Amino acid sequence: MTLTKIRKRDGRLADFNEDKIAGAIDKAFQATYKPGKEVEARRLADEVLSILEVEGEKQPDVEHIQDLVERVLMDNGYIQTARAYILYREERSRAREMNTRLMKTYEDITFSAAKDSDIKRENANIDGDTAMGSMLKFGSEGAKQFYDMFVLNPDHARAHREGDIHIHDLDFLTLTTTCCQIDIKKLFEGGFSTGHGTLREPNDIASYAALCCIAIQSNQNDQHGGQSVVNFDYGMSDGVRKTFKRVYRQNLARALMLLEDESDPEGALKEIMAKLERENGLCPVLAGDEAYFAAERAALVPQFGDEATVEKAQKFAQQRAVKETDRATYQAMEALIHNLNTMHSRAGAQTPFSSINYGMDTSPEGRMVMKNVMLATEAGLGGGETPIFPIQIFRVKEGINYNPGEPNYDLFQLAMRCSAKRLFPNFSFIDAPFNLQYYKPGHPETEIAYMGCRTRVIGNVYDPSREICNGRGNLSFTTINLPRLAIKAKGDLNTFFESLDRMMDLCVDQLLERFEIQCRKHVYNFPFLMGQGVWLDSDKLDWE
Repeated sequence: MTLTKIRKRDGRLADFNEDKIAGAIDKAFQATYKPGKEVEARRLADEVLSILEVEGEKQPDVEHIQDLVERVLMDNGYIQTARAYILYREERSRAREMNTRLMKTYEDITFSAAKDSDIKRENANIDGDTAMGSMLKFGSEGAKQFYDMFVLNPDHARAHREGDIHIHDLDFLTLTTTCCQIDIKKLFEGGFSTGHGTLREPNDIASYAALCCIAIQSNQNDQHGGQSVVNFDYGMSDGVRKTFKRVYRQNLARALMLLEDESDPEGALKEIMAKLERENGLCPVLAGDEAYFAAERAALVPQFGDEATVEKAQKFAQQRAVKETDRATYQAMEALIHNLNTMHSRAGAQTPFSSINYGMDTSPEGRMVMKNVMLATEAGLGGGETPIFPIQIFRVKEGINYNPGEPNYDLFQLAMRCSAKRLFPNFSFIDAPFNLQYYKPGHPETEIAYMGCRTRVIGNVYDPSREICNGRGNLSFTTINLPRLAIKAKGDLNTFFESLDRMMDLCVDQLLERFEIQCRKHVYNFPFLMGQGVWLDSDKLDWE
């Protein structure tokens, strides 16, 4: 059998050349101070070739041929030369590895500053100069090369490598999905788990704001894209209601202590207020409720003095509670903004890419949330800097906030003032035809919401009855290099659109392959996103 081809380390076939074997053996002789061994080197190379012909492998691997060279040298008594040849192989292997694209990338990550390295500055949310930022890039670049070599369809890999398309977040190809629109009202009911213990349902606006940040951070660890709170105003308003009830009770207790010389009536007040809510459905509210005040007075007078005194205490409690709740809400929104610009996820290397949607809640509590999140944004961070996060989207709707006299028109004005100074909030128009087609009055889940990358998910071909934002998210993205197609077309529209059709078909195939990979995942791969029911219908799945 005549040996004509060998298989190189990267899988490519190359012509077999016995002279290269003889040359490598001769170099090993020279390295061990045995010059003038060219004839012996040729003889040993012939012996290697004889073994290969006996083995009958048509396309032997380079590594196998080198193993045979070592064996032949040792069998012929050249122990020292065999050792030199082994060292020579290792040096050659090391040199090859150092020159691979991955090793060059690792060298860049290790020795370059972020200001000088495109790779280290690829993600604006990651500080590539830190230990965790660099470690994340080591893993990211290694994963990309692995997927390029072993997972991607070669046609897709080539198109990405050559810049015809860009497969976004290629390092997460086999791992997860992109973004999610989080329903915090649903998530907070009864509390939730981050995987390291269960957090109780919050009972204060400060806790609501803190848990909102934790939810964003936890979900960011399960996905590679941005995290959006789809109903920030509606969700946070529950925290304002709870805060107001508590602060009202505390102030009422203080007033009665002063007016009626009571020792500490708060415990008794707690029981009375709980009974009114349980039996009559009445509780103190931010806007004030005469029906509640009357029922409360009737319950308080027998125990805490005459009606005039109790009414005076109620007015004091209401006024103080409104002011204190407003201040607490501002502090909570300020803390939320500071947290979202400083807390980290993804191995401590990335600030979560966060967005919040608001504008439509006309309740006093929801309005208080929106006013204060915009005032805190307008004030800026500790040094007066413009907050990068959360990206804020103000929903604009006629009848709600667009025209003078509408319930939230003052908030729309504040939003424009804040945006002029701080770039946020951005604005989405629910009355635009492509948004209005989904909108159903009284159903906040049909109000358009956006994620960090300014995308949205609301249409539902599978179940048109649930064309909603809540709990929906993006799977994956691939971008087509349109300028390149245009340049290649040289002004010919038909050529351009034919090329675009072909490239779109390629992207469809690539995205379907990625989707098939994602479909093989389990709930336990996404302990927060799926395990806590954040993704629509994931609460119907078990851990496996």
